[in-house]
Amino acid sequence: MRPGEWTIRASAGSGYFAPSPFTDETEALGLGRLNPFGQLEAERALSGMLDVGRSVGELEVNATLFGSRIRDALVVAEDGAGMLSMSNAADPVRTWGTELLARLERGPIHLTATHVFTRSTEPTPVAAGRREVPLTPRHTVGVLGAWESEVAGRAGFEVYYTGRQELEDNPYRSSSSPYVVLGFLVERRFGPARFFLNAENVLDTRQTGYDRLVLPSQTPEGRWITDVWAPLDGRVFNGGVRVEW
Repeated sequence: MRPGEWTIRASAGSGYFAPSPFTDETEALGLGRLNPFGQLEAERALSGMLDVGRSVGELEVNATLFGSRIRDALVVAEDGAGMLSMSNAADPVRTWGTELLARLERGPIHLTATHVFTRSTEPTPVAAGRREVPLTPRHTVGVLGAWESEVAGRAGFEVYYTGRQELEDNPYRSSSSPYVVLGFLVERRFGPARFFLNAENVLDTRQTGYDRLVLPSQTPEGRWITDVWAPLDGRVFNGGVRVEW
């Protein structure tokens, strides 16, 4: 729908996914750790989205509301004896959230900012009630800026903020710390040649800067490291030259 200068979009969908033994847990520990499983139901999802946007001169704004529900979600549990078991969750996984986007283009300057709020819950594996889905941050923010010139070159930066995440089976903490990742790119043109320098994770944000990655001892299932919730690489710099013929 296009009432006036607004654009409104709505969508809904449904689908299913057949059970598979290839999961994050079996990828980390191997299929040899997986107990034989019987009849499993396919995961069935229902999702919907409402999107509203408008352009005001050089500024474009957009807001999105989304949600989904997954029935018979596949659950992989560690039985404490060194093996994994697969089953269907008794209650659905529910997710909803919002996304806000703003984009500004003014001559050679380009700016984009986004904010995503996500709330995702699932049944607690070993107790009654529900919990937040691990490794799902509630808030993520991104800001990207660039200046471009066909004659001189270009320069840009990117900043990403990741909020708190619930963690599972982590002996060092029950929830992660928020963190920021910063990067930039500079390119200068000299005739047919373009010299560039790219820097990623300038702040040297690493999970090992908060806690150890290696567990104090190996788990019965054979796991040696915690789940990854932050970058593992430190600062990365690379540069070079491109020549146009």
